[in-house]
Amino acid sequence: MTKRVAVTGSSGLIGGALRRHLTERGDEVVRVVRRPPSGPAEVRWDPSHGTLEDGVLDGVDAVVNLAGVGIGDRRWNDEHKREVERSRTDATGTVARALVAHQERTGATVRLVNASAVGYYGDRGEERLTETSEPGRDFLSGVVVRWEAAAQPAVEAGIPVALTRTGLVMAHRGGAFEQVVRLGKLGLGGPMGTGREWWPWITLVDEVRAITHLIDHPELLGAFDLTAPGVARQSEIATAIGKALSRPALVPAPRFALRAVLGEFADYVVASQRVEPAALLASGFTFEHPDLDSAVRWLVQR
Repeated sequence: MTKRVAVTGSSGLIGGALRRHLTERGDEVVRVVRRPPSGPAEVRWDPSHGTLEDGVLDGVDAVVNLAGVGIGDRRWNDEHKREVERSRTDATGTVARALVAHQERTGATVRLVNASAVGYYGDRGEERLTETSEPGRDFLSGVVVRWEAAAQPAVEAGIPVALTRTGLVMAHRGGAFEQVVRLGKLGLGGPMGTGREWWPWITLVDEVRAITHLIDHPELLGAFDLTAPGVARQSEIATAIGKALSRPALVPAPRFALRAVLGEFADYVVASQRVEPAALLASGFTFEHPDLDSAVRWLVQR
């Protein structure tokens, strides 16, 4: 059965891939954009002012909210940190309130799949982390806690909400791994930090498939870790990429060097998060790239 899905953040890495995937399987995608709409498949919103006209949700089966400024797009400063949080909480709050208003007006309930991140957990060393684990205590953990809380009005209204705590997305272009592969091609893709940090990764293919799975199963509620079961240490990932590229992965990037380039964000690049997708696996979802070898082969094939 085809669906009508509204997507915010549809021009981003995940949003663009999701939009193409849903369209290819026959769904109708409504792009929720900040600029003037360029056609009937687009509607306008202004999350900074909390505006999304209720009528645009008529006939929509699900909303996927992926809106938010890029976390690692530039060196962090106080203003960028405020925008990282504000862009996410404003967007999520706007969508949640619009869904509640739509339900009150029409009696129709629309599924919400709302972006989140493994930043929720903070730097946790060797601790095994699942959706039931407590949040961390650093800046980014606080951002994610408040980001998820912004969806609470929809939850309290009985709207089926799933929160996607996404890990580091492997993609051919864009995302956290683009620079990793680029350095790997130059033989500079060695470990970051100590190299022993756990990196929760997922391929873009499985990220999109997991979001689609949650769209199709509105009975699945709460937080879901969108990370592959084949969690690996950063040095293992660097070595696997180097091997696939036939390049050495020996030159390390110590924390102080990363901090000089990235500022405070470097601390999150080398954070250790041993995240396991317990809820996603329990829901019956199967990964196309469950292990590091298959994921890296796919990542470097282009």
